[in-house]
Amino acid sequence: MGLPIPASASAPAADTVGALREGRDRTLALVASVSDADLERVHSTLMSPLVWDLGHIAAFEDLWLVHRYGQKPLLREDLADTYDAFETPRAKRGELKFLRPPQAREYMAEVRERTLAVIDERGPADVHEMVLRHEHQHNETMLQTLELACLREYEPPGRTALPPSPSPANTGLEMVQIPAGECTIGAPRGGFAYDNERPRHRTDVRGFLIGVTPISNATYLTFVEGGGYERREWWTDEGWAWKEQYDITRPGQWTADGVAEWRLGVLVPLDPHRPVAHVSWFEADAFARAHGARLPTEVEWEKAATWDQERGASRLYPWGDQPPVPGVHANVDQLGGGAAPAGAYPAGRSSYGCLGMIGDLWEWTSSDFTGYPGFLPYPYREYSEVFFGPDHKVLRGGSWATRARVITAAFRNWDFPQRRQIFSGTRIARDA
Repeated sequence: MGLPIPASASAPAADTVGALREGRDRTLALVASVSDADLERVHSTLMSPLVWDLGHIAAFEDLWLVHRYGQKPLLREDLADTYDAFETPRAKRGELKFLRPPQAREYMAEVRERTLAVIDERGPADVHEMVLRHEHQHNETMLQTLELACLREYEPPGRTALPPSPSPANTGLEMVQIPAGECTIGAPRGGFAYDNERPRHRTDVRGFLIGVTPISNATYLTFVEGGGYERREWWTDEGWAWKEQYDITRPGQWTADGVAEWRLGVLVPLDPHRPVAHVSWFEADAFARAHGARLPTEVEWEKAATWDQERGASRLYPWGDQPPVPGVHANVDQLGGGAAPAGAYPAGRSSYGCLGMIGDLWEWTSSDFTGYPGFLPYPYREYSEVFFGPDHKVLRGGSWATRARVITAAFRNWDFPQRRQIFSGTRIARDA
């Protein structure tokens, strides 16, 4: 039997259908220039074959919107195990008998027809927002795969022109003081949020300093050239062991000489003003230590991004409670182009003066991924709870590839501290 899920009067059917169609068009456009062979290839054991992502998107939609919400049998029950993300680790997905590209696209289309029929019967529900955002998040994961693949012939559906660097340029070492005191952390009751973002709660934070912007390429290059990957005292035991085992000497996607980097199959000169990307938690932590600093906790990060002293309340975004307008408040919702120069969007400034806290790159925090006090798993335990503990570190803020619909300042991402396939950067903090 499917799980009964109540319909929601807050989401008109036409809006839901339009959002689902726009999301699917974007997914298909993302891989339109990728050959079938490259869709099926394992480009990295850290990532799924791109065609697996397509099948998984369809299977997840069928499970939640047709089977559990619509109370109908699965379209392809035989594919349930193949596309179960929790049961099939990424490193093993290339060995699965997944659908080939033509069949995967056909499966996506058939599931979508079923979804639309259920919406006609029952109307939309909050679960439709979850499934839509799931597809959006897989778009970012697929872009990570494409970045690692370095496909010379890849053509992103669009490369956005980015603004110039502010003058004077930001290094990431400039800091602003955040006063001690209470703040509110987490997503509010209204609207959609994931279980790990709730319940919203008040907490007390001691005074601290935090970077006005993420660390720039130029600043990080100075760290590299100054022996940053050779000075043992700046690294944790685990970080040093990882660095030594894999001969890590620079951020992912940088060339060995540090003068260029790969972006979606294109080798471009290293822009000194853009924030450094594809760094692991280990690297971010070592960089901070080298500068007599540390990574911010996720509570510090969220307070710096959202707390408004005049109102005595938190906001959903650094600039207020309205979602980001891409290219105005933040560099989000892109299909190509990468991060903008640090601090390039002054309209996205927080009340404390921090820039670039939404978009461009995910930012590592010092915090382990755990549940907030009073956490309740929803809609299924495997979304968050099974990942709680010291093995995963929290990232905040979103990246250029994150969709505006998905990201808020309360959104919590997480990954292993050694991972750097994600579009991740770093911002430093210090005790006041």
